[in-house]
Amino acid sequence: MTPASGGYRFARHEGLEGDAVTRTRQILFIQGGGAGAHDEWDDKLVESLRRELGGEYEVRYPRMPDEGDPSFARSSTAIRREMAALDGGAIVAGHSIGAAILLNALAEQPPEKGLGAIVLVAAPFVGEGGWLSDEFELTSDLGAKLPPGARIDVFHGLRDETAPPSHADLYALAIPQAQVHQLPGRDHQLNNDLSEVAEAIRINRPSTPT
Repeated sequence: MTPASGGYRFARHEGLEGDAVTRTRQILFIQGGGAGAHDEWDDKLVESLRRELGGEYEVRYPRMPDEGDPSFARSSTAIRREMAALDGGAIVAGHSIGAAILLNALAEQPPEKGLGAIVLVAAPFVGEGGWLSDEFELTSDLGAKLPPGARIDVFHGLRDETAPPSHADLYALAIPQAQVHQLPGRDHQLNNDLSEVAEAIRINRPSTPT
């Protein structure tokens, strides 16, 4: 039996010392775009996150459709399906264009269950001053459209040549409540090191439900 509460999934195990209860917090990680992104690039980010966080977190890493040329319509549908399977209080994270699509999907249709946090990793700003798209545009009032109560963290490497660091500044303006972390010496993949992301998740972990 695995009841869920506050973004945690509980599992009871019987042993010589009696019953032990483990609590696992859910994280949904949305991949970026490009051929091979899921299996050859962003999988290293997920491996880093899992390694840094340990067994108290369940990091879900679904394959997004058409990763070589992702569309907002198909990707957002897949993201909403994955979010519907999460417990309340879960964390959603995304890398690169996957993060931008995740944000727009959240702004257009917030999930029924509340989120604990939203984490953006090397996210391009799709809108004025950033990337252009025929499918969607992030607006200057983006912060007001996102699920209330969810902490928002933006992580961006200062050596990112795919989505320049100025994109993080655009997110800071559009989402005033966001915490922006600019990381010296890190590229678009944050050098495959999500230790700062894991630390932010751990620091802002809510108290364990009883």
